[in-house]
Amino acid sequence: MSNDTGEYLVEFIQVGSSVKVSAIDPVSGREVSIVGPATASRDQLTRVAVNKLKYVLSKEKP
Repeated sequence: MSNDTGEYLVEFIQVGSSVKVSAIDPVSGREVSIVGPATASRDQLTRVAVNKLKYVLSKEKP
């Protein structure tokens, strides 16, 4: 399964000076997480998390 729409769910949880960012593919349900500095922009953190998710999904293709 792949997400042809390019839409992903992204969640931000701040813990002190860090932010945990989870990116979820709504089609497959696959979830990945990253941790970044709270000073980084949400766009930067989203880009990193979604790129990681895309990488993981590409590795799962047959």
